[in-house]
Amino acid sequence: MRMSRIRPLLTVQPCRGLVDEKFQISVKYLPPKQEVTLHSLLQSEDNNYWEAFGYYVSDAKGAVKVAEDASVGGTYEGIEAMGLLWSMRPEPGSKPGLRLRKENVESPVVVQISVYKGHLSQGFRKQVALACSTVERWYMAPGVQRVDVTDPEVRGTLFLPPGPGPFPAVLDIWGGSGGLVEYRSALLASHGFASMTLEYMPYEGRKSDVNMAYFEKAFGFLQEHFLVDSKSVALLGLSFGCNVCLSMAVYSEVVQPKCCVCISGTHLYPVKSSTLSVLKELEKQTHKIHVDEKNRTIMKGILLPVPTDPNLKTEVGKIKCPLLFIIGLDDENWPVAESMEDMQKMMEEAGNSHLLTALSYPGAGHLIEIPYTPHCRTIHGQNEFRRVTLLWGGRTKPHADAQEHSWGEIIEFLQKHLYSGMDPEPLLFP
Repeated sequence: MRMSRIRPLLTVQPCRGLVDEKFQISVKYLPPKQEVTLHSLLQSEDNNYWEAFGYYVSDAKGAVKVAEDASVGGTYEGIEAMGLLWSMRPEPGSKPGLRLRKENVESPVVVQISVYKGHLSQGFRKQVALACSTVERWYMAPGVQRVDVTDPEVRGTLFLPPGPGPFPAVLDIWGGSGGLVEYRSALLASHGFASMTLEYMPYEGRKSDVNMAYFEKAFGFLQEHFLVDSKSVALLGLSFGCNVCLSMAVYSEVVQPKCCVCISGTHLYPVKSSTLSVLKELEKQTHKIHVDEKNRTIMKGILLPVPTDPNLKTEVGKIKCPLLFIIGLDDENWPVAESMEDMQKMMEEAGNSHLLTALSYPGAGHLIEIPYTPHCRTIHGQNEFRRVTLLWGGRTKPHADAQEHSWGEIIEFLQKHLYSGMDPEPLLFP
């Protein structure tokens, strides 16, 4: 049979896996030295289409291996096994400022991978592909349980790994945009940690402000769960969630975390009384907000220069647990580099700098998320004060590298301090 009569074959392995798991894409039975475009497409839960594509040339045997061959153009270049995911962007014509995030973690992210003849840059859904394959990317591994928190004083969702327990646990606190965001906790449970994501901005059923007692109640709820190792509970915060986590670790007489992870946050303006009181203090500084020539709001100036008043800083010199602090050096939302420098100085003076592990990533922006998640440089939405177009910063490739590396560091840090260095059993898809 002549090679030209054999249809190209595209395979993706594994075709079902966790969202932070790498896959292998290969194409066979192409003509030798054939120019092709590999394309990824998904439809988000808000019905927007996201895509990425790379340009390849088949080898002398008519094959392409994405993990070994370099893309010569497209939304990414070079040898990038996961480029078809991390370089995803909304299709041309989509509304600006979109953010791709999963709401229903009990269903997979479904991605269609296709190969097209020639080097194309648009109109993929109007073209006939040479071959296609569908991939499922999950936040919840088999056996992970999702449990609604029914405590009337706490709003959250708990994710539990399979097995008898008890499990080390993580209290997962997101930023000031609000909402109950579940996907990071679901993935943490897939790595062997009981994880509870917490909503704390005003929400349906609770319009009032929350104070430290609310966070202490949430920590206690998680700590006292019968499947949780009460002596191995960590805090994890993103953005404004870092203020909350650091304030709990320093000022609470109830919360004693085994370790703490902070991503893209600051120690400035601690949450000593309530979240609303902090936001009101920050609102007094909104005259420092900068709007660039593209009408994008840059928030980080409201906290600069770093205040000298010790009352405006969380006393990180009093932290007694290991702390992992992660920042992107192109963060335009918070002054994270200045905060990290000041925290290091404060902890050195207090004699507890040995507890701090600081990771900084050149070219990474504010929203450092799960590996292979599309980079969100700008977003249209609500910040703590008004509806704006926020510039979060970062460049696609270095931001993707930061997400992949930092997530590995987070998992290793949690395993070291919560599992005493023992790796939990991996949860695999059949």
